[in-house]
Amino acid sequence: MNQVHVQEVECLLALAEELHFGRTAVRLGCSQSRVSQLVAALERRVGVRLVERTSRRVELTRLGAQFVDEVRPAYESLIAVFAQARERAGRGALCQLRIGFHGSVYEEVTEAFRRLRTHHEVTMALSEIPLGSPFSAVLDSRLDAAVVELPVREAALTVGCRFPPQDRLLAVASSHPLAGADQVHVEALAGLDLLHPTGDAPDYWMVARVPRATPAGAPIRSTRGISSVQEGLALVAADDHHAMLVCRPLAERVIRSDVRYLLVEGLDAPSQMGLIWRTDRTTPQLAMLARLLHEEVGRAQLAR
Repeated sequence: MNQVHVQEVECLLALAEELHFGRTAVRLGCSQSRVSQLVAALERRVGVRLVERTSRRVELTRLGAQFVDEVRPAYESLIAVFAQARERAGRGALCQLRIGFHGSVYEEVTEAFRRLRTHHEVTMALSEIPLGSPFSAVLDSRLDAAVVELPVREAALTVGCRFPPQDRLLAVASSHPLAGADQVHVEALAGLDLLHPTGDAPDYWMVARVPRATPAGAPIRSTRGISSVQEGLALVAADDHHAMLVCRPLAERVIRSDVRYLLVEGLDAPSQMGLIWRTDRTTPQLAMLARLLHEEVGRAQLAR
């Protein structure tokens, strides 16, 4: 099958309609001898005579007619696929976006995905990315975009949508000495061992996740790394020595009896998510997704 040339099939299909080598040659823009060569080559590959040619007429053999009936739908389908691909390429269209995310995909995000699929025929291929590697898969083009925590200072990346800033809370075990309080002052972080993401994220991003010192200058310990939010919560719940900074939406959605969430008073930098993609890979579909996310996030804020 890998030896069959599409041109040979195309020639036979045209000849089956014209039943004339001269007209077929004109239709295909080649010589009559080239038409004869293509038909003969296809007959050799199939192993049977497909066309009968006399001085007066040209006609398909019975096996030739059967072959034409069977091969035509496959040929037309192949042509349609190429035409669709050219059309999409002409307008920069993608029928599927590969989207990465950290931790969880919230309702307003999934609703934007649903609208993009329903109204614009673009589906999502979702995959969770390591907590400490927010940019690599997008920069390497393994993903088209990702919903990650900001900030993003990479020149090669575009932030297409910024989610509203959210409070940062401290997750501790329900048995932790601080668990009985509703909030904790930021200076108390100096007495804790905060979990930090592990990965290849730039230093400025890592520091935004886990500050290295309190506003008063007291150092903050961070001796254990994690690759996912769920891993972090499990460590927090199982060990009073560890704590973790999380955003308010996660605390509201992930309720555990063995974990308490405390508001951190005096912590200036909020948590903020964003949709990012490579600037040189911007497409209408990514721009549309950013617009839909902006709309859904706005609706969610009004509902609250």
